[in-house]
Amino acid sequence: MTTAHEVHLVRRPHGFPNADDFSLVERELPAPASDEVVVGNRAFSVDPYMRGRMNDVPSYVAPFRLDEAMDGRSVGEVTAVGDGVTDVAVGDLVLANLAWRDHGISKARHLQKVPDVEGVDPKAYLGVLGAPGLTAWVGLLDKASFRPGDAVFVSGAAGAVGSLVGQIAEAKGASRVVGSAGSAEKVAWLTDELGYDAAFNYKDGPVAEQLAKAMPDGLDVYFDNVGAEHLEAAIDVANDHARVAACGAIAHYNDTEDDPTPGPRNLFKIVKKRLSIQGFIVTDSLDRFPAFLEEVTPWVAQGRVRFAETVVEGVDHAVEAFQGLLRGENTGKMLVAV
Repeated sequence: MTTAHEVHLVRRPHGFPNADDFSLVERELPAPASDEVVVGNRAFSVDPYMRGRMNDVPSYVAPFRLDEAMDGRSVGEVTAVGDGVTDVAVGDLVLANLAWRDHGISKARHLQKVPDVEGVDPKAYLGVLGAPGLTAWVGLLDKASFRPGDAVFVSGAAGAVGSLVGQIAEAKGASRVVGSAGSAEKVAWLTDELGYDAAFNYKDGPVAEQLAKAMPDGLDVYFDNVGAEHLEAAIDVANDHARVAACGAIAHYNDTEDDPTPGPRNLFKIVKKRLSIQGFIVTDSLDRFPAFLEEVTPWVAQGRVRFAETVVEGVDHAVEAFQGLLRGENTGKMLVAV
């Protein structure tokens, strides 16, 4: 028997999630069935989209169930296999959907072996080479129809997705890449390490003023991770026929019915400027994963693409990691190490 520690959702958060909405539960895992595998996690991901899954409302992904372990992407080592499992063996490193726990059981068919690529840490497949990386690549190239010479603005640019968007744009021939972030340290990381042409701290003043100063010739592509004030500012600065990839709106994730975050007040400019706004969910583009990995994996292995991870130690601190993510305390990918 394996003792597992899991984080359960025990109450639907109202506004910002607090510790009482969760519980750390210890349970004994049974032996794996013939088609199952036991995985001991090394690290797992906490992501902004998980906030939406904590609400019991219709969405593009099912809500978390109360009093059950939550899930999400994880990387771990196989510790036991059922009698009928032949595709993975004890000791293999695998990608699974076993976040928010230190051990878990999965159907073997739901696992993927971690690619063995020199110079690539397995945790990268939770971030820059995982769903966040695919989100950046698909959002910029497919949804925003990026073209060489485009001027690109990325909000939430120091996060797991945004930090890659700007680097892809630079590699593909953008004329200018600008990002927003929430601290001076993150701004410096964007410009000094990742190659952004300019960046600003959205806490230093009105986003519209800072963006207009950073992009005096306007923008052609806006990759939106924030919404609200950022989207309004981008619409103001956008050139005619600019394209918006609407990836997320973290400014709204903790809204309540009695305290909503204001949305853009300048929507008619979408008409006047003939803007295109494309919302997208990365799971609709999983068929693009092979092409994404073929292009981006060598960039990561060679150090051409830089990335950061903010790592919180221990399942018992997973809720704190998630809260920190929502507050913007992470640089790059937020992970929980087990």
